[in-house]
Amino acid sequence: MEKKPHFVRREFLPREVPSISLALLLAAVLLLNALLYLYLNKFYNSLGRVETDPGLCPFGHFKFGAVKNCSPWLSCEAINREVRKLKCVGEGAVKKVFLSEWKEKKVVLSQLTNSELKEDFLHGLKMLKALQSKYVVRLLGYCEQQFTILTEYHPLGSLRGLNETLHIPKYKGMNTWHRRLMLAIDYVSVIRYLHSSPLGTLVMCDSNDLDKVLSQYLLTSDFHVLVNDLDALPLVNRSAGRLVKCGHRELQGEFVAPEQRWPYGEDVPFEDDLMPPYDEKTDIWKIPDVSNFFLGHVEGSDIVRLHLFEIHAACKKKDPAERPSAQEVLDTYRKVLTLLIREAAMPGTREML
Repeated sequence: MEKKPHFVRREFLPREVPSISLALLLAAVLLLNALLYLYLNKFYNSLGRVETDPGLCPFGHFKFGAVKNCSPWLSCEAINREVRKLKCVGEGAVKKVFLSEWKEKKVVLSQLTNSELKEDFLHGLKMLKALQSKYVVRLLGYCEQQFTILTEYHPLGSLRGLNETLHIPKYKGMNTWHRRLMLAIDYVSVIRYLHSSPLGTLVMCDSNDLDKVLSQYLLTSDFHVLVNDLDALPLVNRSAGRLVKCGHRELQGEFVAPEQRWPYGEDVPFEDDLMPPYDEKTDIWKIPDVSNFFLGHVEGSDIVRLHLFEIHAACKKKDPAERPSAQEVLDTYRKVLTLLIREAAMPGTREML
């Protein structure tokens, strides 16, 4: 009888140890989840994904760099007097772009080159003024009489040079699936903003091929994406029955959405008057191709593509009405980022439990 308590105690200990271990493991997982939540919250904020931007000024004003106070947009007189052209850095169908200097700061001066396209130029200026936000390049001033626009300078240039930039030794640490997915999230955030802008639903029409899309966006020095060219941004108004057409020429190729292609076959010559209009879902069709460029071929990018397969398949639905909204795509991208960061932070946890 005296040995019984000893026997019970020996039987109890093996059951107690696994229970304690499991409790400690669960506590560790909960703590790790809490830390991960705080990290992700800080991560989104640091990458500019919060919905408010304390750096924005009231309408008609700007600030950039280390300057704390907002200044009024520069007038014709101020631009002519204070801005000095340095060199031409680009030219498109509508405007020529000059790297310039204002008060010892690098800025960008854009000037109309084709008087026949002045309406496009002025439309781009109108959009730039109305859409100032964290998604759009910062406007510093303009002169309608001289068809001149002054904007902030971003030395990394357009997204066309992304892969080259990521191979520069200074930026090689950015060349990860994690950072590349964040750039894709930035891009979709811009599309979401345009589709729900203060002006209404806007369609990014200058996007007939991948290279053209990439040329419309800038890469900032802290690796964000800003839309830069807003010359072709028509408005969709379903309640008024207003849809859009991106230009007056026939569009071809798999990059543009099916509804943007001539629907009557090769036997019927293209006529702009017969071409049916469409809506903002053309932008959704192009998201998978643009994101595929962003993701590149770094370690882990194929895993990201696998997680995005379903939403990308939905983006490629032939019927525009069946495609997701930009907000739905953005929500999915963010969920995938959170999931993959959690898995990277806690490898094997599921098997341990």
